[in-house]
Amino acid sequence: MQLFKPKGAAAASPTTKQAGDAAEDLALRHLVANGLRLLERNYRTPGRGGGEIDLVMRDADGTLVFVEVRRRASASHGGAAASIGATKRRRIVFAANLYLLRLRTPPPCRFDVVLLEAGRIEWLKAAFEAF
Repeated sequence: MQLFKPKGAAAASPTTKQAGDAAEDLALRHLVANGLRLLERNYRTPGRGGGEIDLVMRDADGTLVFVEVRRRASASHGGAAASIGATKRRRIVFAANLYLLRLRTPPPCRFDVVLLEAGRIEWLKAAFEAF
């Protein structure tokens, strides 16, 4: 019986954080290739119950774009899009409002989602609205 993995054995699978960071890197490259410019990555609000915005970007027309990146290995259990429920949207909107308070004159904004699933990338512009 083997109790440890010898050196040179197959690499361990990435952690959830590493996989999430890789998904954000891929989404960022896709968005930049399509004309968006990165302003901030992983913008977090202080305190409990706050939110996080994966990517804050600027579109060529000046629109501020708050991007949520979701990765799933397969479409089972509803897939990547189904993982963005009402609570998650509310936290993203909350974080976006705090981000906008830092600006003298808030520009037009939208909430996009980039889905990475089963080797595909899908960019949903204006995926949801602030409520």
